[in-house]
Amino acid sequence: MKLFRSVVFLLVLLLAGVAAAEWLSQDSARDLGKVFVQFGGYDWTTNVPRALLALLLAGFALWLLWQIVTLPFRAWGRYRRKQARARLIEGLEALHGGHWQRAERLLERAAEDDEVSVIARIAAVRAADARGDEAAAAQHLQVLAERNAGAHAVAAADRALTQSRPVDALAALDAAGVQPLPPRGLALRTEALAAVGRAGEAYGLLGPLRQQRTLTTPALASLEARLATQSLREAADANVLAERWEVLPKSLRSEPSVVAAYAERAAALRWDDAAARSLEQALDTQWDESLITLYGRLPIGKLDSRRASAQRWLQSHPASPGLLVALARLARQQGQWGQAQEFLHRALAQGAGAEAWEEMGDGFSAAGEDALARLSYANALKAARGEPGMPLPGRDLKQKIFDEAVIEERDEHGVPRLRS
Repeated sequence: MKLFRSVVFLLVLLLAGVAAAEWLSQDSARDLGKVFVQFGGYDWTTNVPRALLALLLAGFALWLLWQIVTLPFRAWGRYRRKQARARLIEGLEALHGGHWQRAERLLERAAEDDEVSVIARIAAVRAADARGDEAAAAQHLQVLAERNAGAHAVAAADRALTQSRPVDALAALDAAGVQPLPPRGLALRTEALAAVGRAGEAYGLLGPLRQQRTLTTPALASLEARLATQSLREAADANVLAERWEVLPKSLRSEPSVVAAYAERAAALRWDDAAARSLEQALDTQWDESLITLYGRLPIGKLDSRRASAQRWLQSHPASPGLLVALARLARQQGQWGQAQEFLHRALAQGAGAEAWEEMGDGFSAAGEDALARLSYANALKAARGEPGMPLPGRDLKQKIFDEAVIEERDEHGVPRLRS
């Protein structure tokens, strides 16, 4: 196709030259000015149109000569590029198939062509790592750094994170000359910051990641929840904790893992009101067994108000094992071991496991009933292993029936809930 276009182009030029020569041969063209040229003892006189045509012909002749002289070099260059692309394709296929040594050899040869050098070197690094050759991988990275600093930063950071070296990944991504980072670099920097305990900074990169559509919507939502949880746990003081909590979107502030992280950190910072309030608001919005379990276990005091809230929730969730264990723990802390036992028996009848038995053991131990405490702890171990426990002595049939009975569940409007 290229040859056909070239032939057509030359024919057009030839026709144009013939037409110009015909026009110049006419008398009207002879009066369009004179041009005098004196060079090397020779004088040449002609008119302006003929002089311009001569210049054009001379330029065309020089261009044609240059094309003929450089034709072998251009043909060799095209051949080398074609060979490089063929090696790149073959090397990538070998890499995909797990032929590490062959892939690295082909990719290294493909990298001799500047146009595919970057992608070939990146793939060669992966091949060298796959066969465990640290020296070869470092050499490929060094060559890549000399050719393309941005590509080197992303490749080095990806490799460092794979090898659990987040500090080295950050050093590569924060190096001079690689900013602004491409979308893949931003994603890697986010993971590296989280890995070194700087989730607050990592959370700030979610905006650019969302804007550039680096991750899928589910992946971005999962990353946002994970970073929010980690950043709350890393808050150095109550002010930082409050600031990070307030900037979270409303949907995340009802996510169980995020709420649990905030409540636990607030409790650790002795901010009891915030810890209890966050759990209560989340449970009022959407019931979650893990959060109600945490609500009963959290060391924040406020026993009377927490038990009142738990009793209120019991009207809507009478069969919740977590709620029953939480009520038992709160009752025992208030010195009401008898009521705590009743809650625990009901919790066990509704499917509670090791935590309920452990709480039972703690209560019996505090009451000085060592035999029952040992039996309860043994049942806790069995429940953790998925094995059936041994029944506690002293529970008659009427009590067992009462434990398994469940009050009708109603929603906040008093409408009975359908149980599956």
